[in-house]
Amino acid sequence: MQKNKTVVNADKIQKALDNIADKILQSAGVIENIILIGIHTRGVFLAERLGNILEKLTGSRVLTGEIDINLYRDDQTTITRQPVVKSTKIPFSIDGKIVVLVDDVLFTGRTIRAAMDAIIDFGRPGRIGLAVLVDRGNREFPIQADFIGVVLKAELNERVNVLLKECDKEDKVVIEKES
Repeated sequence: MQKNKTVVNADKIQKALDNIADKILQSAGVIENIILIGIHTRGVFLAERLGNILEKLTGSRVLTGEIDINLYRDDQTTITRQPVVKSTKIPFSIDGKIVVLVDDVLFTGRTIRAAMDAIIDFGRPGRIGLAVLVDRGNREFPIQADFIGVVLKAELNERVNVLLKECDKEDKVVIEKES
């Protein structure tokens, strides 16, 4: 039996994204140097939202792209036998730019390690940062986010799911606990 508990509502998600965008802007200084790359699937939607917020703050459009990291994962065989490869769209140079990887949940760090490997295939960024909506702890790799929306302490037997209106019809963060 699973128990679902909503821990973050739509308003808190929006406030978290506003806060992340503000911190990205403060950190980077010059908006033209920032590139947001969303990690499939929900990271892509979050990157677009952050890009829109940054555009409202500065009047300048931030380049956004999307990356699929399935072929770069070191744990692929433990997840599924046949990876479903999604699109990667980075139609601009990342050389010397501040690339901010965007993902929904930071857990073990394996996804981010794979994303960094994938990004390097596209060029040499000046810096790679990480923005996540939820940091749930329990790392397996020494990876930390630069920009965090919400910190949740979740147990290993709990699953943190981010639902976004673009693909799930609503915005919220849910913890599912196996019992």
